[in-house]
Parts: sequence; structure tokens; C-alpha cells
Amino acid sequence: MADRPTTDRPTTERPVTEMTFEEALRELESVVGRLERGDVALEESIALYERGAALKVRCEAKLAEAEEKVSRITLSADGQPTGVVPLDAG
Repeated sequence: MADRPTTDRPTTERPVTEMTFEEALRELESVVGRLERGDVALEESIALYERGAALKVRCEAKLAEAEEKVSRITLSADGQPTGVVPLDAG
């Protein structure tokens, strides 16, 4: 049995932790598409699913990081949230 072409492998072998949000999202979309088509072997499906889960976590982390950079939560004296202040305001 011949090896499958490299197109059946994850889009990139780059570590997920080194990816930008855009790179991780693009690969996640590719992984989801391949899994939805169902044209990969079981073992590869499992590997793709695991890679997709890691990519999802990366995207969520990068979004949270960006949100934190854009705004900060302001707290009242008793620690209750009172709103947000743009990062560049203080």
C-alpha cells in the first residue's frame, strides 16, 4: 500500500504555539473541511481532530490576548467591574 500524498496530512507541521491567529484559523478551517469530507483514514482523522483541538485553543488564546490589549476592565473600590478603558488611555 503506497503512502498517501502529503496533502492528506495537516496543512503544516509548524508547532501550533508558534502560529499567529490567522495561521491557526486558516489551518483549523482546513482540518475541519477534511474531517467533514470524511475522506481520511481513522488514524489520520484522530490526528487531525487532535491538531484541530490544539488549533482551537490557540485561536481562543490569541483572541483573548488581543481583547486584553484593546481594553482593560475598570473596577470599583469594592472590586466590581464598572466598565472598560482603552489600553492606550492609561
